[in-house]
Amino acid sequence: MNADLTSEERCCPTCLPAQPQSRQSVSETTHCIVTASENHNNWINKDSSNLTRKPHTQLHTREMGAGSSSFNTAGSVHDFTVKDAKGTDVDLGTYKGKVLLIVNVASQCGLTNSNYTELSQLYEKYKDQGVEFLAFPCNQFAGQEPGSNEQIQEFACTRFKAEYPIFQKVNVNGDKAAPLYKFLKASKGGLFNESIKWNFTKFLVDKEGQVVKRYAPTTSPLNIENDIKKILDLS
Repeated sequence: MNADLTSEERCCPTCLPAQPQSRQSVSETTHCIVTASENHNNWINKDSSNLTRKPHTQLHTREMGAGSSSFNTAGSVHDFTVKDAKGTDVDLGTYKGKVLLIVNVASQCGLTNSNYTELSQLYEKYKDQGVEFLAFPCNQFAGQEPGSNEQIQEFACTRFKAEYPIFQKVNVNGDKAAPLYKFLKASKGGLFNESIKWNFTKFLVDKEGQVVKRYAPTTSPLNIENDIKKILDLS
């Protein structure tokens, strides 16, 4: 079933040696969306949208810079500036011409192991063919991303060999949601409403910065491969 999709530094070279995972962390990773409710899994699996591109979504967004009060009209993902794990501004316009997979990640979710593992596999296969993955940690879902930006980056890089950018922790829902995520959600809503339902919701973005598909948290990254190949004209 179809479901809910620069920093020039890669994260692995900057990671510290891996630290042993605490007993509490291991316990916490064994449960995720199943702790919410039985119905939660039902609608989380149905959060979907098709590959048909909508017209450019015009969204007034606040610049990411601290203290900024100016608003701009965004026509694509490339119009946004975000912060990397070290707090440095990253202009997403530098990704023009690349296919992007944008994911809100978490370290203590029941979906963590499978998603991070498959994301690394998929990235290794397509990173030299014009594809980039952008990971945005978020702690809004059962507090399953409690670590600092440095700890999150270390976890992803040492345990899963993530080579794609890990950005600064953000909110994806609510009034304080990152402007990028407001744009993503407005471009491709989910079931019932456009809110992000859980960790590892994925957005596939074409070379022009337009959102072409959204995938549910439970969608395997490897199941997105065919859609990536279509955009790359490899299918």
